[in-house]
Amino acid sequence: MSNKDNSSKSKSKPDPSMEELVIGGATYQTRLNSKFRNRKTWSRPDERKVEAVIPGAIRKIMVREGEEVTQGTPLLILEAMKMENKLLSPMDGMIKKIHVSKGDQVAKFQLLVEFT
Repeated sequence: MSNKDNSSKSKSKPDPSMEELVIGGATYQTRLNSKFRNRKTWSRPDERKVEAVIPGAIRKIMVREGEEVTQGTPLLILEAMKMENKLLSPMDGMIKKIHVSKGDQVAKFQLLVEFT
């Protein structure tokens, strides 16, 4: 093989279906599918809104609207898959609105408690 043949192979055109993806400062060549391109980008959740992370049933509500709570205060118990999950206050503040009642069935991401 001559030097001319080697140089032509090293200068081949980039594959047009490949794209650059930068993650943590590292650059990768990859093919991005439509599912990746159309994904919902992550955004920081509003800590003033407590949502259900899994579907389940409200077994107990331990706070009232207008009550002042501190971070870590138990708000309610959500039963899911035969396990009781105690939801704790993510912040110090006042309970603005409780959007559920004892016995309610809730869906994933349903708003449970709102802070002022």
